[in-house]
Amino acid sequence: MNKTRIAVLVSGGGTNLQALIDAEKSGVLKSGEIVLVISSNAIAYALIRAAEAGIPALTITKKDCGGQEAFEEALMKTLDNNGIELIVLAGFMSILSERFTGHYEKRIINVHPSLIPSFCGKGYYGLKVHEAALSYGVKVTGATVHYVNEIPDGGRIILQKAVSVLPGDTPKTLQKRVMERAEWIILPEAAELVSSRIQKEKEHRQ
Repeated sequence: MNKTRIAVLVSGGGTNLQALIDAEKSGVLKSGEIVLVISSNAIAYALIRAAEAGIPALTITKKDCGGQEAFEEALMKTLDNNGIELIVLAGFMSILSERFTGHYEKRIINVHPSLIPSFCGKGYYGLKVHEAALSYGVKVTGATVHYVNEIPDGGRIILQKAVSVLPGDTPKTLQKRVMERAEWIILPEAAELVSSRIQKEKEHRQ
């Protein structure tokens, strides 16, 4: 049974990448395998996580490529040369154009640290999401895994998980709880769901 070939795109610490690596080891992610990690930041700790797990990793930066178009071109070439069938954005800090997302329709997924459609879209990333949730006074937040299209956080929702906001929460304590109780659980589950779908489509075509 041919497993779905997954590339994880990262920019930072790689905690979501680690959740995916752990899910593959434990069998939660069984229809797909992580065969490549690409970082948009040469000093991302995620690259160390990939190396420790024995996953090939490389860096492609917008700066080195000289702009968005050339950056996306280099990404696409690398992904296609490696036979990548599913792209997981795990803390990847670059907005991707319609040309890129259209090339991999329903084959790019992203995890966002809120219950979309709340606190999402342009400008909402990292701690900013949790700052907004707290200043609004919501009692429940969470995480969402969705397909990626040309609209930031605009693709169809695959999975969501709710997390309570507690009295005295700071953006950092809330971020940690959302990661541990939502992101690290539903991102591997969604990767499995989509990997399984891609696998079945391949078998159907054969």
